[in-house]
Amino acid sequence: MIIAVDVGTSSARASAYAADGRPVPGLHHQVPYEPRVTADGGVEHEPRALLGAVATCLDAVCARAGRATVRGVAITTFWHGLCGFDASGDAVTPIYMWADSRSARDAGLLRDALDEAALHARTGCHLHSSYWPAKLRWFAREHPGEMRRVARWGSFGEYLETAIFGEAATSVSMASATGLFDVVAGAWDTEALAAAGIEPPQLFRVVDRGDERRGLRREWAARWPALHAVPWFPAVGDGAAGNVGSDCIATDRIALNVGTSAALRVATDGTRPPPRGLWRYGVDRRRLLLGGATSEGGNVYAWCRETLRLPDDATLERRLEAMPPDGHGLTILPFLAGERAPGWRGDRRAVVAGLSLNTGALEIVHAALEAVALRLALVYRLLAPHAARGHAVVASGGAVTRSRAWTRMLADALGHPVTWSHEPEATSRGAALLAWHALGDIRDLAAVRGPLGETFEPEPARHARYREALERQRALDERV
Repeated sequence: MIIAVDVGTSSARASAYAADGRPVPGLHHQVPYEPRVTADGGVEHEPRALLGAVATCLDAVCARAGRATVRGVAITTFWHGLCGFDASGDAVTPIYMWADSRSARDAGLLRDALDEAALHARTGCHLHSSYWPAKLRWFAREHPGEMRRVARWGSFGEYLETAIFGEAATSVSMASATGLFDVVAGAWDTEALAAAGIEPPQLFRVVDRGDERRGLRREWAARWPALHAVPWFPAVGDGAAGNVGSDCIATDRIALNVGTSAALRVATDGTRPPPRGLWRYGVDRRRLLLGGATSEGGNVYAWCRETLRLPDDATLERRLEAMPPDGHGLTILPFLAGERAPGWRGDRRAVVAGLSLNTGALEIVHAALEAVALRLALVYRLLAPHAARGHAVVASGGAVTRSRAWTRMLADALGHPVTWSHEPEATSRGAALLAWHALGDIRDLAAVRGPLGETFEPEPARHARYREALERQRALDERV
């Protein structure tokens, strides 16, 4: 079996998978956590806390696995997280997450100073607060003393690898989502580095996903003897693993993922630059993805759940299913963590318009979930022309696949059928499949495609209502 470690925005998981892509029963463990959120737009994780969560997950799975043969360990982690390391490899900063918007002003300054279109064509990334150029400029300005302590910058994947092996490299997949890497050239981009104020030696060496590492440090080898001599594969981005795990590895399927945030992604050959509004990241040097990620997703539902007096999940689901589309009189801009695709304005903030004495919590949460669906409809309009005709939209992520009501909203907003993935843990499964592929046990990733789940067909009348709602949302966005 392969043990897959999935380090997400809100939890870490370890799961075991057989060579046919199926999970091994009983070998799964999850540890939830929450980022630290600050009033000025900061969103941070403590790297040591995440390392502890990963270790706890591996302890549990290794203990339950007994004498089962482990062939390797696959890692996937959230894209865009930025962490500073000192000369000894210790983390000296928090992990600044994709949702950290404190560098939005720096992103604006970079857009004024650089040819963003040319940079976007090379790196696949817009100049935005979620990417490293703006974050590094912000950090240098706000923390000059700490900046001098940082010898190297990396992601949590490199922090994990350094902690358990003593050294690390970054994968093409992780590098491709920094805003500093030319995916086509396969190298750090000179102009982007200059804009960020750093040089190549201050970043980790870039390797492909099959460049394994073996031989744990002594304390970890004693803790996980079954994992000491097996290959550990460099971390790949969670979105890349999610596409593979939901079997969206060709242009005939668009992956729709709704977790903490949300994204639509399709495989691309990378021969053309990404259109404005979308990004281009890598699974590896040969496999590229075109997509758009929003800052809003399950986090909007979580905010509603924490802030409003809502009924239990089952009752709420029944009431949402019974509500007519856009029947609440509200217009919401759901930018609780700024905007990513398609407008890429990190300084945007959420707005609720149309409140009245008759508005209740149910109307607000219904409008908020519809607002997320409308933002994804904008991304879908940009992405659909790059997919095959007759493509499927395959949904994964617990935030949406636990809710028929929200899935139906998405299908009606997109005006396209949405089909649930068969795999509840698509990201973990994708990391495991990539590891099996690197080992040679799976020669063709398409050969392990599983059956799809239920399909939700859009209703024309509801789609028309959502088109009107989207125009109203856009008009409000322009006014504010």
